Amino acid sequence: MRSTAEIKEVIPASAETVFDLIHDYERRLEWDTLLQEAYLEPKFTEAGLGAISVCRGRAILGGFALRTRYVSFQRGKVAAVEMLNRPPFFDSFAASIRHSVIDDHHSEVIYKVNFSAKPRFMQGVLHPLIHRIFVWETRTRLRALRDFFQSAEKG
Repeated sequence: MRSTAEIKEVIPASAETVFDLIHDYERRLEWDTLLQEAYLEPKFTEAGLGAISVCRGRAILGGFALRTRYVSFQRGKVAAVEMLNRPPFFDSFAASIRHSVIDDHHSEVIYKVNFSAKPRFMQGVLHPLIHRIFVWETRTRLRALRDFFQSAEKG
């Protein structure tokens, strides 16, 4: 049993500019409201196919770290990751971020997540709960990303 969600947001910046900021781990915490820590493992100097990242959620959400590997990375178009570790409550996790061009100054971000919870006997309870949290948090994150670019536009 797996759970999926898709969240979209229009961002006032080009797909390439948005893509670059999302995958810039030195700047990730400037806009990402979910995380308290985000970095690439030491042998990787930038995000890209095969790179491994670690993103630790805020303490209020348990402070769990997801260690992921990029399985797709096409600048300005799509990036996808799969989970490598097994933090509490997650048996599997994968996510993708697609970018579509609206015009020269606007793009749409489409975030998809797919996960399964553990322990399996509690999936009936955990999936709806984790799904709601992911949708709410991802919507909040993407709005923060939008606001980050709106502020930069004004500043």
